[in-house]
Amino acid sequence: MPTTTTSLPAPNQQVREAVFTVRGLERIYGEGEAAVTALRGVDLDLFASELIVLLGASGSGKSTLLNQLGGLDSPTRGTLRYRDWDLAHADEAGLTQFRRGAVGFVFQAYNLIPSLTARENVALITEICADPMAPEEALRLVGLAERMDHFPAQLSGGEQQRVAIARAIAKKPAVLLCDEPTGALDVHTGITVLEAIEHINRELGTLTVIITHNAILADMADRVFTLSDGRIVNQRTNTQRGSVSTLAW
Repeated sequence: MPTTTTSLPAPNQQVREAVFTVRGLERIYGEGEAAVTALRGVDLDLFASELIVLLGASGSGKSTLLNQLGGLDSPTRGTLRYRDWDLAHADEAGLTQFRRGAVGFVFQAYNLIPSLTARENVALITEICADPMAPEEALRLVGLAERMDHFPAQLSGGEQQRVAIARAIAKKPAVLLCDEPTGALDVHTGITVLEAIEHINRELGTLTVIITHNAILADMADRVFTLSDGRIVNQRTNTQRGSVSTLAW
């Protein structure tokens, strides 16, 4: 897989408008001697249609950064902009509007309602969105057209995670944020889930950010950011993106 290790901007950055602009981002929890600094002066720009992988050990700041991008938490200081929206200074009502309209989340836990079918779990989101896709369309995009009337207990772990992905994308978000989406899955099932995420990124042009501790996944990304001690310590740009199915697991 041809790669370059660089701190230069992404290709064509000069002519593309950033979806996220982050400058000097810091997040400190607690005060005084008990203070813990989770992010230390993070700078980055993320663009539409990119697939981004965040690598790093536990405690490196990956999840904190993802939470900042998703409006789940606010920075202590620094610039955090979603297009023309100043997220760093948004109130809770503004952040709720941002999360509801612009962002889809996929976590390691599926968080499906056991008493609802796959179709009904996805419909929970589409019923509160302004311009959603049909639940059936979202499930088709993740390869579950034949399983949409099954309950979570009737689905494998990988299928449940794909329902969670369908639920996240049904609102047609500009951003898809995935925190260890394959962490609870075996390798074969994890590949299926990552193929679904990759397909969504290519099909819908959704900016997709994936947290993982698995460096193998770096080859599927457009860019890879490695974090350590709350800082981005390396940025890698893949000159050619690899397909999930061709990665050396």
